[in-house]
Amino acid sequence: MTDFIKVERRGAVQIIKMNRPDKKNALDRAMYGAMAKALTGGDADPEVRCHVFLGVPGAFTSGNDLQDFLAYATGGEQGMEVYDFLVALATAAKPVLSGVDGIAVGIGTTINLHCDLTYATPRTVFKTPFVDLGLVPEAGSSLIAPALLGRQRSFALLALGEGMSAGTAKQCGLIYDVVGEDEIEEVTLQMAENVAAKPPEALKIARDLMLGDRKIVVERIREEGAHFRARLQSDEARQAFMAFMARKKSA
Repeated sequence: MTDFIKVERRGAVQIIKMNRPDKKNALDRAMYGAMAKALTGGDADPEVRCHVFLGVPGAFTSGNDLQDFLAYATGGEQGMEVYDFLVALATAAKPVLSGVDGIAVGIGTTINLHCDLTYATPRTVFKTPFVDLGLVPEAGSSLIAPALLGRQRSFALLALGEGMSAGTAKQCGLIYDVVGEDEIEEVTLQMAENVAAKPPEALKIARDLMLGDRKIVVERIREEGAHFRARLQSDEARQAFMAFMARKKSA
């Protein structure tokens, strides 16, 4: 489907690696589709016990590819790949871990709300500039973030678009720990191997009890998605995209 998503195995751990460094791992439709397929396929494979998301050095992901946004905003078709990925992530049957280094924008932040354990490096900044682009939060973040971070931190993150350092993210429970740039992948994968070694049935029950009814999260993802699609075709969003692209060209 795409060369920008590398799916590998390390024992019982499935590694899903975003690998588009020249675009700072900006995610296009094909990449979302590949990640959705990897999650559902791994969940169906009895040899897989755990999923891990990784990026490239300095970039977990810079968020959605704005060219996809612009195409839809100007009348193009929006595929189901993003929705398929978000639902697969929110309903993953097996534990999900992530190792985040550097840029973590938009989905690069909200993906970690669905992870059971996340490690990040000191240079990582979590940022969701949805409203600045005339959009709304996605990935169920409007539901999960207030429960996890509290209302005011969530407002600063999701509505004001303020960046959150790795240290603050650890303090407020968005991530599990902060580790060095040279060890982020290995530490994350070692922890994933520890998770994969646990008795799988007991681990599944424990995890399901902690997560609760995930249908509620899927419904919020659907609700956010309806607003998101409408906002993408709004004048406000189109103007914000054009202004952002103009700043990029002049930089």
